[in-house]
Amino acid sequence: MISRRGFSKALGFGTGAVAVSLTGVRSAQAAPVATPGGNPGFPRLKQVRAGLLDVGYAESGPAHGPAVICLHGWPYDIHSYVDVAPLLADQGYRVIVPYLRGHGTTRFRSGRTFRNAQQSAIALDVIALMDALKIEKAVLAGFDWGSRTADIVAALWPERCKALVSVSGYLVTNREANLLPLAPKAEYAWWYQYYFATERGRLAMQDKDKRRELTRLVWDTVSPTWDFDDATFERTAAAFDNPDYVAVVIHNYRWRLSLADGERRYDALEKRLAARPVIEVPTLTLDAERDPFTAPGDGASYRDRFTGAYEHRTLAGVGHNVPQEAPAAFAQAVIDADHLLSK
Repeated sequence: MISRRGFSKALGFGTGAVAVSLTGVRSAQAAPVATPGGNPGFPRLKQVRAGLLDVGYAESGPAHGPAVICLHGWPYDIHSYVDVAPLLADQGYRVIVPYLRGHGTTRFRSGRTFRNAQQSAIALDVIALMDALKIEKAVLAGFDWGSRTADIVAALWPERCKALVSVSGYLVTNREANLLPLAPKAEYAWWYQYYFATERGRLAMQDKDKRRELTRLVWDTVSPTWDFDDATFERTAAAFDNPDYVAVVIHNYRWRLSLADGERRYDALEKRLAARPVIEVPTLTLDAERDPFTAPGDGASYRDRFTGAYEHRTLAGVGHNVPQEAPAAFAQAVIDADHLLSK
């Protein structure tokens, strides 16, 4: 595996830049507009029993390479990393990209299991997946739900996390804080969360056509500079046909607003998370300039939550779906986070 500096040189940019031109590696683009159909998909998917789930996941790179686990958000799926994975695999990483519970080919092993999507339950899914794949420690990288999940693993099980890449910084949910109103402009961006709090919103999600219209609208509004095509959206939207998708998504957003209960088995973990634990593992945080959810202050609002080796970057012209909009910049962040301690 080449070094972090060597990888940067090969990509043709320094650690703070965004746009690149790749040579000698499959062509990718880290500019705000990703190349539609640049990578048609993952070669094949795998399944593994892990905790409460039978997890569907994509795997790239050498089987014995250092592990990177890439976690997607909502409303997205594993294809957010379809261009990131080969870049990292080419550098010798074993890249694991799982469907989160309720998405794609991931299934609950029992029909009796509550379709819970509270934050600690999803984080435990990642620990169970690592155990099932015999991965003792990995670099964790994510955005949206994936950032939150990776943050939690890094905070509560630091021995399992070699380094962290977290888009939007520290996203551990504080339900008490979520009861307080934000500025109206900020509230406006969260419209779908409030929609999902209603029966009307749940019924819209159950309707396949309305679900696709709603999620497509979210893509359009949170990634205003991303010129994706219909095929790119439909490739991901197929993951939303999972039989547990609606239950998981609705529970996640209602739980965050204290409108739905979690399970008592997770109470101890949620109590620890409510205290906003610091993250000590090496971390690189990314803010997307065009993402309406990016907090002002260039990472200042969450800087105190990261107490280990740390770096922050803002990606100009990039929206919410960072790995798919700027795959080379995201891959570079993973490489650099993995080497933070060796700088």
